Amino acid sequence: MTVMRNILAGALAFGLFASSGAIAAPAAPASAPAPGTPIQPSETKTFGDWMVRCYPVASPSPCDMYELLANKQNNQRVMSLSIAYLPSGDKHVIQVAVPLGVLIPKGLVIESDTFTSPLLHYRRCDRGGCYVEMVFDNGAVNALATATGPGKVKVVAEGGKVFEIPFSLKGYVDAHGAMVDLARKKTSGKPAEAPAPAAPAAAPTAPAPTP
Repeated sequence: MTVMRNILAGALAFGLFASSGAIAAPAAPASAPAPGTPIQPSETKTFGDWMVRCYPVASPSPCDMYELLANKQNNQRVMSLSIAYLPSGDKHVIQVAVPLGVLIPKGLVIESDTFTSPLLHYRRCDRGGCYVEMVFDNGAVNALATATGPGKVKVVAEGGKVFEIPFSLKGYVDAHGAMVDLARKKTSGKPAEAPAPAAPAAAPTAPAPTP
């Protein structure tokens, strides 16, 4: 709980700021596993407090929309959100990163004035924090787009104290539209898969000898 308390206490004391580029090495997109060395985006566009990032890797969801919440004083990440779109299945995938010190079984909840998610369970933790990584319902994505104020992520720290981490939805709608368009263009531009090889033709039958 100490790690969580220290990070969030600092954030409350000095203020949170939403920044797509505050950390030089952003997390990998939600659709891809995090490699040892973070993959840098090849294309970025900023919409309010959200950044659309596209990556130079083969992926069913090559782009995501990303927001980073960091401590103004030391740039330490308090939370980040990444939403990616999979055109082939018309689905979204979300990654939420929060500090270590959370109570793992309690998961987290995303809220706005138009939406409350079910309990979202952590998939993994590493030295950088704990992560929710999962398919995110299209209805939830659309509900966040209709919010009239900021959203918040509710986490439970070890010891049971509940923290609410606010995040900005400024630019969310435009970022989502751009991310979906780019993802569709990049996946539709992939070469078509080679057809399965045909079954080999039967060997010709030798003519019967003439008597």
